[in-house]
Amino acid sequence: MWLMTAQFAAAVPAIALGYAPKYPTGFSHFDYADAFAPKRGSLTLSAVGNFDSLNPFLLKGIAAVGITDLVFETLMEQSLDEPFSQYGLLARDVALARDRLSVTYQLDPRARFSDGSPVLAEDVKFSFDTLKSQLAHPQYRFYWADIKRAVVVDERTVRFEFARVNPELHLLTGQIPIFSHRWGGGKPFDKIVTDSPLGSGPYRVDEVQLGKKISFGRNPDYWAKDLNTRRGMFNYDRVAFIYYKDSTVQLEAFKAGEFDFVAVSNSKQWARDYRGPKFSQGLIRKAELKHSNNAGMQGFVFNIRRDIFKDKRVRQAIGLALDFEWSNKNLFYGQYQRCNSYFSNSELASSGVPQGDELKLLEPYRDRLPPEVFTRPWQPPTTNPPGSLRANLRQAKSLLAQAGWTYRDGALRNAKGEPLEFEILLAEKGFERIVGPFARNLARLGILASYRTVDIALYQRRSDTFDFDMMVQAFPESQSPGNEQMNLWHSSAADKEGSNNVIGIKDPVVDAMVEKLVYAPDRKALVTATHALDRVLLNGDYLVPNWFTPTHRIAYWDKFGFPKQLPLYYSATEWMLRFSWAKR
Repeated sequence: MWLMTAQFAAAVPAIALGYAPKYPTGFSHFDYADAFAPKRGSLTLSAVGNFDSLNPFLLKGIAAVGITDLVFETLMEQSLDEPFSQYGLLARDVALARDRLSVTYQLDPRARFSDGSPVLAEDVKFSFDTLKSQLAHPQYRFYWADIKRAVVVDERTVRFEFARVNPELHLLTGQIPIFSHRWGGGKPFDKIVTDSPLGSGPYRVDEVQLGKKISFGRNPDYWAKDLNTRRGMFNYDRVAFIYYKDSTVQLEAFKAGEFDFVAVSNSKQWARDYRGPKFSQGLIRKAELKHSNNAGMQGFVFNIRRDIFKDKRVRQAIGLALDFEWSNKNLFYGQYQRCNSYFSNSELASSGVPQGDELKLLEPYRDRLPPEVFTRPWQPPTTNPPGSLRANLRQAKSLLAQAGWTYRDGALRNAKGEPLEFEILLAEKGFERIVGPFARNLARLGILASYRTVDIALYQRRSDTFDFDMMVQAFPESQSPGNEQMNLWHSSAADKEGSNNVIGIKDPVVDAMVEKLVYAPDRKALVTATHALDRVLLNGDYLVPNWFTPTHRIAYWDKFGFPKQLPLYYSATEWMLRFSWAKR
């Protein structure tokens, strides 16, 4: 950890995980922001689905998009061109104790909430205590499990105390969203649903049409407009999000000029539908933006709480029925790469066979791991020559027979005569054309796979309560994975409603690798532990890997300006919202 001091005790304006922060004290602005960007005009964006809440910190309900970025702020601002560096935002400086068991923040005396009241240490403590309570989403209790308490030292000084030494814990405290203790007027936090949020960010909620639209107006008295971690950012007077039923309706609305910008996730739409006179005339532009994001993993995940998915051989067999190469050619227009890691597109992805320090981590668990973990690199099934779908299905039939499933009476059945059937839960109708061929291949094995598309709210509710057989799930990752891995893979999260361990993994080897990662003392040890975790997860066959693209596909009406330099690690909508500006 770098704190610009050998003693790790001096108060400093920037911190980073295992290296010196890129930007010096007193820097003007981030390289990917334009310090001279004009402040004017409006930006209208879109979302698919609906919303019924203005509180993004609850388990129940669907919160409107934009609130977290535009209304609330954190103690520190993470840079987007370093793996894990933070610079002062609400906090003027930060000091890590010599024993690394606490971190202290001095708040910027200029910091104000949108109602003009000062941001004080009591608000920081209130925010932390509230988010870690039973009234907020359980993810915060997992993420901050090792943060014992927040202590008000004085009016503008707050200290976080830790249960144990954790290399990234003080950085996590810098990410805590801060809100005024006056928000909600004293209501229980889980009853604060449609009350206008009271944060310190550059915008306030202006207008709300529940489920349809939310608008934000610039706070003319925004306290941080000249701060280096905000210079050249949030350049619109008004920002709005309009909600649409699905991506097809969204596409037509965009072409009609109802909103200004869209990040396109549908390969068919990108190849065939984002074209026409307005594109050829230059009124609408499209682009592919490079990024260095850790692509993580996306896949058809098994709910291994279900009896039919408890046998790994069944999961392997189902995975063999997905013909990615055919789908990429015929459905995706060759735009995707197959996910072959839980940390795809990054140095954190495992490769080859385990050696050196990684092998030392895995060796004590050799008798609990498949032999293949030590003898060959994991790769998803392929139908590229000399492989073929026919050969994959033959292998799948053999695995299913070994697991006790035989074909009779029109279906694959177990010894009790029960058919192997399950439902694939979807949140986007466009995925049906992808799942259809997969289901037909499964039918050739005698497996009865149906699929059902539901609205976003129901999809989220069924995910939170683990009420599904198989579903599409993305597991985005950062360049510095840490405490959030507990909520993704650890046994302690498997039965916690609302956790991200939707698969239901309860594996002592996975637990051990997660803990090695979380408490890795330096970057080298972190990478090693992540490689080991990745390898164990892949060989568990907990999902059928999907795909990713190494670029952001965007389309926008030609009325915006952009900085010359892109960040390294970013989402397309975040980039548009934070760094673009109206040309006129």
